[in-house]
Amino acid sequence: MSTPSNDLMLELRDVRKSFGKTEIIRGANLAVRPGERVAVIGPNGAGKSTLFNLISGRFGSTSGDILLNGRKIDGLKPYQINRLGLARSFQVSNLFTRLSVFENLRCAVLWSLGYKYSFWKFLADARDANDRAEEVMEMIKLHKRRDVLAMNLTYAEQRALEIGITIAGGAQVILLDEPTAGMSKSETARFVNLIREVTVGRTLLTVEHDMGVVFGLADKIAVLVYGEVIAFDTPERVRADERVKEAYLGSVLAEQQAAGAHA
Repeated sequence: MSTPSNDLMLELRDVRKSFGKTEIIRGANLAVRPGERVAVIGPNGAGKSTLFNLISGRFGSTSGDILLNGRKIDGLKPYQINRLGLARSFQVSNLFTRLSVFENLRCAVLWSLGYKYSFWKFLADARDANDRAEEVMEMIKLHKRRDVLAMNLTYAEQRALEIGITIAGGAQVILLDEPTAGMSKSETARFVNLIREVTVGRTLLTVEHDMGVVFGLADKIAVLVYGEVIAFDTPERVRADERVKEAYLGSVLAEQQAAGAHA
């Protein structure tokens, strides 16, 4: 029996995306409950980034339905989807590099609090925006770096700031694209703990290649192969799924174990 849509935060129904004659997403189905943390994994070229682009509105789907909290969002622009409660961070940090940590976060907060474009309002007087920016800064543990320009942060700090910007507007669904890419093992461990903390009560979808991160963070794993979700279940069941082992997981785990042995 299928889950009723009103019990879901994010739902994909037979979503397809073609570029010319090439079909990249081939009938993807997904049903994510509120508060679930879902990792999307799959081999290179499986369509993971395309799927994220469809959900966040960067691409329009060829057919199928994408629903956010029961409302169809396919066909909406990215900013419209964002205002409905879905935010995305990208694989490459996208910050205002010449603004401070605090100023980056305040920019993210302003629209969600109802501040429109205004040339005569002093931001220092926007007490609610300032308070919210300070609150998020504490959450992402960058309060000691408050006045540091984003360009002068370490890579891990920049990624943390990007997470802060993503949640600052109050989004209930967060999409993270390879959040730990380029980090050391110690940075990755700290960052996974941070993601776990700041997404409490929120729904999370993340694309991630590090299986340690995937199995340590996700409540469920969606395995995307050739544009189709071939498995969507708990980490334990996905790990034991013979189709997943054959298509992807076995070779990746072997590669990562070998890399660890030679590290």
